Amino acid sequence: MSSADIPAVSVVVIGRNEGERLLRCLDSVRNMIGPEGGTELLYVDSESEDGSCERAAALGAAVLSIPAGRRSAAAARNVGWRAAKAPLVLFLDGDTMVHPRFVVDSLRHFDDPNVAIVWGHRRESAPHESIYNRVLDLDWVYVAGWSEFCGGDALVRRDVLERVGGFDESLVGGEEPEMCRRIRELDLGILHVDRPMTRHDLAITHWSQYWRRAERAGYAYAAVSERFAGTRLPLWKEVARANVVHAGILVGVAATALLGCVLSLSPVPALLATAFYAALAVRSALRSRWKNASITTLLLYGVHSHLQQIPILVGQLIYRRERTGGGVSRLVWYKERG
Repeated sequence: MSSADIPAVSVVVIGRNEGERLLRCLDSVRNMIGPEGGTELLYVDSESEDGSCERAAALGAAVLSIPAGRRSAAAARNVGWRAAKAPLVLFLDGDTMVHPRFVVDSLRHFDDPNVAIVWGHRRESAPHESIYNRVLDLDWVYVAGWSEFCGGDALVRRDVLERVGGFDESLVGGEEPEMCRRIRELDLGILHVDRPMTRHDLAITHWSQYWRRAERAGYAYAAVSERFAGTRLPLWKEVARANVVHAGILVGVAATALLGCVLSLSPVPALLATAFYAALAVRSALRSRWKNASITTLLLYGVHSHLQQIPILVGQLIYRRERTGGGVSRLVWYKERG
């Protein structure tokens, strides 16, 4: 292959039954300001049943599919980057839309040979569609600078992907931070830049979706923290441990209040517990005020910061149970079709 045939950036979009979200994603790639040297667009499908492959092909994407039985984000991304031709690979989830200038404005950071990954701000495209979208939008807000990991949307050196072997397909969640941990082992950096990168369509409108998403996070915390325990660069060890303590306190306070109400035949223990939870939420809201100017949104985010600890702990316990019993990791889907 001659150098003239090698694009500057390969865009790898992954998806499963994303419907209209996928079309918006591919359109955003087609409309972004391309770097000198051009781009190629690859779509990797995970056994969609909604015509995603045909739609992607109609929009000019090279369509690939993951091998049967390997349905996961990690497997899809590996198929994509291994087929990519460019020295830089932009990974996108099929429910995102890339900012038109993100790629072209981020290329200069790779003049530093120590930069392996560049990622920017991912925010929700419809934060007011549901209370869940509204609070989870703030989960994407990170301080710019050197970071321990990135999310699913990121611009990555292809040769670094080759050096670390890409994403670990045995993981059902947390595959990006786990790979970033291996990249940092090479003394390479992950740079979070202060500019828009993608708009994301979380599309969570029901409590069950919210629960499953947090449960999946807990599963990932347990799996990844165990993997790197005792190493030079542990990952999520303190997060996983703090979740056990945090969730234990929340459940313990509720159980104590319930017992107190039964024994005293008084609502006072329940009122005290409610006041305790409210104080926690307010404190978290105040600590997060740099993320948003809306008092209402911050208070809701404060509630979410503690409420999510319960399903996260459940996810950790599920992982421990599977490890003890020799069970098979299960992929948790929380989205409806697009």
